[in-house]
Amino acid sequence: MVEKLKEQMYVIPLGRVKRVPRWRRSAKAMKDIREFLCHHMKTEDVRLGQDINEKIWSRGTEKPPARVRVRAMKLEDGHVQAELAEE
Repeated sequence: MVEKLKEQMYVIPLGRVKRVPRWRRSAKAMKDIREFLCHHMKTEDVRLGQDINEKIWSRGTEKPPARVRVRAMKLEDGHVQAELAEE
């Protein structure tokens, strides 16, 4: 079993996705979430959960949410597992 080394809660702002064309916004939001977690958790191997994907794409490609609350866990094998935080 892989143990957690570090667990963090983040509110990731997604305002920058408004700068790209409408039909690309949700895809850009997914990339921004991954980049944010790479930067803050200091690793390149980030795995996003299915629940984050469903939240971003829930209103289609043109209207992703303005921010998303994520729980990120850094595991001892070096990768980060991220999932949507329960509200």
